[in-house]
Amino acid sequence: MSAIAADGVQERLVQQAARALGRAGLVHAFGHCSLRLDMASFLVCAARPLDLVGMAQGTVCRVAGPLPDGVLGEVRVHQQIYARRADVNAVCRIMPPAVMALSTQGLVPRPRHGIGAYFADVPLWPDPRLLRDDASAAALAATLGDAPAIVMRGNGAVVVGETMARAVTLAWFLEDAARIERDIRAMGFAPDTGLLDETEIADRQVWSGGVAERMWDWLTRD
Repeated sequence: MSAIAADGVQERLVQQAARALGRAGLVHAFGHCSLRLDMASFLVCAARPLDLVGMAQGTVCRVAGPLPDGVLGEVRVHQQIYARRADVNAVCRIMPPAVMALSTQGLVPRPRHGIGAYFADVPLWPDPRLLRDDASAAALAATLGDAPAIVMRGNGAVVVGETMARAVTLAWFLEDAARIERDIRAMGFAPDTGLLDETEIADRQVWSGGVAERMWDWLTRD
């Protein structure tokens, strides 16, 4: 059975997300994002640097089965996440610099401020190699579990969301949390001090008040 077609609204949403991730410095020449179309299909952005996507159309992929010609090999990760997480409707594969620096030391951001509260227990994928086979992509998706993001040692991160706006917002939040983590450690503070407690984390892990919508508007301005 062939995949369904993406409509113009879905194409534009993926293009906007790609350009936003590029402009925010969360990707460089490498990175990709996708949007679930239904339980069996998703739309992945064009295979080019994300801030150069422009109005280029993406490619519809099946959640199960081989990737279409011309689609980047690591899009297998998107397949495996969509297959396991019915709550996920968007995936961002990013290369943020602060996250990357911490990851080389086996470190992930910890919940130290309001934005960091969304990442109370971020898993770390320890293998720096590219995920271009189904077995490794499946293992990473299993390690992600129910978390909103997974950090990959020396290889960036994957962030997921219920909507594209939330996924892109969480991508920016993850890098902001990593900048705070990096700065706290650089200032010489003990790593186990200054953390939010469980109640503070729970109270800040909210989407009411237009959290994602406001970040989306800011990241996709102009």
